Amino acid sequence: MRKSPALVRLTVSAVVAIVLLIGCGPAAPQAVLVPALAPAAAAATGTETGETVLLIGDSQSEPTNSWPRRALSAAGYAVHYCGRGGTGFVAENGATGNYPEALQEGDWKLPDEAPELIVIQGGGNDAAQGASNRQISTNAERLIDELQQRYPEAELAMIGTLSRSANDGGGRRNEVDVLLGKVAAEHGLPFVAVGDWLTRYGLARYLADAVHMTATGHKALGTLLEKRLRELHLESGSPVPGP
Repeated sequence: MRKSPALVRLTVSAVVAIVLLIGCGPAAPQAVLVPALAPAAAAATGTETGETVLLIGDSQSEPTNSWPRRALSAAGYAVHYCGRGGTGFVAENGATGNYPEALQEGDWKLPDEAPELIVIQGGGNDAAQGASNRQISTNAERLIDELQQRYPEAELAMIGTLSRSANDGGGRRNEVDVLLGKVAAEHGLPFVAVGDWLTRYGLARYLADAVHMTATGHKALGTLLEKRLRELHLESGSPVPGP
């Protein structure tokens, strides 16, 4: 239903007045600017463009306000999430298999139509459960191959394992991030390395526990990830890169 021009002008004027009033107060300093676009509005942007991203991930991606979801929504996609906390390329959580098994055995509710973009995020639970490099890389390749067979027209990309840097206690999580970057490179996939982001951007202060973020941390990381997605031309509406 269309609103009258007068009503629209009144609404806009009210919003501008509120923004000006809020802007008069002192702003708290932050290392990373948080985008003004709310998650619901960002999701609507993706719906309007008609482009869907299939996000495969673990507990980093599972919350509705998670940093991967926020970034992909802000980049113009309607996000369809598949995955579970506690799972990964090798890791299972008892109820849901690891990524390739969950895909093959129907543990996930896949989108009804083929997505334009598929983003695979994870590795943290594989690091925690002691999976070897060989196990992780083998299952990551299985997952990539299966997804490319199911969705031959979709662009694939990967996000690594959120961590501190190697010199700041990143440990195995940082190593898995590097490993996944190598797998992505071997398959010619865009890769966002996040294995040092907690250190590089000073975001460890926004940790809710050893590995998960507070709401502020999700916002900050979402801003950074959206920027990186756009640098890689992975936002909605971008041409698919050629071989």
